[in-house]
Amino acid sequence: MEVTRQKKYNNPVTATLTGISDLFRKHVPAGELKPSDRLEGKTVLVDGSSSGLGFAIAVDVARRGARVIMACRSGVPEMAEKVKKLSGSPDVHILHVDFSDIRSIKQLVVNLRSPSLCGDGPGEGSKIDILICNAGIVPKESRKTPQGLEEMFMVNYFSKFIFVNLLIENQCFSNGGTALPDRNSKLEIGNSNIPRIIFIASESHRNPEKFEWNDFGKYRDYKIGKSIELYGYYKLLLTTFSVELSRRLNPDCKTNFSVLSMCPGPVNSNIAREAPKAFIPLLKTVFGIFFKSPAKAAIPAVYLAASKDFNGIPFDYLFLMSRKEVDEKAADPENGKRLWDLSQNLWKELDGSYRHY
Repeated sequence: MEVTRQKKYNNPVTATLTGISDLFRKHVPAGELKPSDRLEGKTVLVDGSSSGLGFAIAVDVARRGARVIMACRSGVPEMAEKVKKLSGSPDVHILHVDFSDIRSIKQLVVNLRSPSLCGDGPGEGSKIDILICNAGIVPKESRKTPQGLEEMFMVNYFSKFIFVNLLIENQCFSNGGTALPDRNSKLEIGNSNIPRIIFIASESHRNPEKFEWNDFGKYRDYKIGKSIELYGYYKLLLTTFSVELSRRLNPDCKTNFSVLSMCPGPVNSNIAREAPKAFIPLLKTVFGIFFKSPAKAAIPAVYLAASKDFNGIPFDYLFLMSRKEVDEKAADPENGKRLWDLSQNLWKELDGSYRHY
């Protein structure tokens, strides 16, 4: 059984077939997203929201009354206007960010903290209540980032580590949390309104057999045949990070942040836009018939963001709408500590202004 599980996401064909079969299995829902789950008075930041799943999430949370900040590499400012039109909400803002570049992530945090952006930006008073980390890519081949990292590693995992830490250090969340340099630090909270950090992960995080600690952060060449396997590995890093983040933010059994993670299942989005041209017509057909629309796939993410079911919960993971345990490798505290330490060291190595931002 273990061998079979490890082969589910090793290539585009098996990954697609696994995604289709998952949709037809019986799942016991953890709860339901209700019309009464509203977000008035909340500021929700959704990254990677210019298209696909992220765009659908932005529309839904805007409809529920949230003030929405979209953080995107493309579609600025036109996609914000589309969200406004579809949601009926005027309180939608958009900021540019390239999650493959550390400098761009730092600039995004500067912009989030600025008192005003073009007169109608989020402003310093708009602390984040809910962060939805959605941005992700599946490239056809390896590419180097401005800092010399592999792009999928940076966008799908390492950028999240940097971005979330910078937001906490710069007191961008509604509870005014401070930096957490190590696992034993205490977060002083003066507000009972608990922020939520939501990661769009994947069941493919269960696919890797082990962590490749010795090669952490090292650039590697690959083609499309390796992309899906590496996608699962980086989702393992992301899921491990989410569990460790909850440990550090919520010491002594006190919930200061709700750290939530989920797999939306197969989504009919443009994440496979870099697939070989010969396969694109087939993929579009398969995706259109079997995969969920972004609007339907967004429901679990919006449920995590808006439902009272998660008030005071330090960590949870959903597959579709069902609650599951994360893979044991991701849940292991030693793996979490090692990943955190390696990530901090890599950040220090790449950024001379580390912790002096």
